[in-house]
Amino acid sequence: MPVRLYSAVQEHKLRFHFVHEKDNSPIGYQKICKKEDKPVPDDEIVKAFEYTKGEYVFMEDEDFEAAKVEGYKTIDIVDFVPYEDIDPIFFAHTYYVGPDRGAEKVYSLLVKAMENSELTGIAKFVMRDKQHLGALRIRDGVITLEQLYFADEIRPIDELKASRTRVAQEELQMAERLIESFTTEWKPEKYKDTYRDELCAIIKAKRKGKDVHAAPDVEEERPTDLMTALRESIERSRGGGARARRNGDLGDLSKQELDRRAKAAGIEGRSKMTKAELVRALRSAA
Repeated sequence: MPVRLYSAVQEHKLRFHFVHEKDNSPIGYQKICKKEDKPVPDDEIVKAFEYTKGEYVFMEDEDFEAAKVEGYKTIDIVDFVPYEDIDPIFFAHTYYVGPDRGAEKVYSLLVKAMENSELTGIAKFVMRDKQHLGALRIRDGVITLEQLYFADEIRPIDELKASRTRVAQEELQMAERLIESFTTEWKPEKYKDTYRDELCAIIKAKRKGKDVHAAPDVEEERPTDLMTALRESIERSRGGGARARRNGDLGDLSKQELDRRAKAAGIEGRSKMTKAELVRALRSAA
């Protein structure tokens, strides 16, 4: 079945450039031969594998084509498994798989058959000179290809596990209550990239000629023991306690409301502050 792959994710990355501050000219990069210390033209650059230290094997396009394995120019389904059996640690990247011209009928057939089976197809495919494992599943009537890591690419966790220590029953109950207080339905649209938003606000402010200064970090007093920390966390999650009412919800307020509070608190320079700076200033003044 001829298909095309489309990236299912469009990351909202802010792309920064290196420029010459003096004249705004972009900083260029050249491919320099480290031995001759001079630029190398593209037609003299080849792919090479370092077999041993300093010993290279040159590779050409035909060499990669010669390594025809499962999924070289196809997405080869090798198994069907329940989707819930796949540990999320294996997921790397998601693609949409759309039908190519003339493949609409067989594409629809596969979609319907997989929907009825409620199973996920495990496949192999080659992309950018590397073979990948993949999971094919149906999402809103469209086939998606979840690029997976191979099992030997997942690092063992034995050396990272914490040593077994005794946990008091009261501490465990408090920790469970804390988790329960944060339990809600999964709504992905609820979570926003606030760091990107603040960077955009700073970029706009600087474009208008405003000075931007970071408020000094205020080191919060740490609880003396674990039980105290758990109690304070539960109080904050429920909105209890004066400190939680004053500071815990500032990040959820609008910039206009933060401006109003900053004015009431007598914070200087508030008109030039970003939302994040207002939050930090109000927390410092509390």
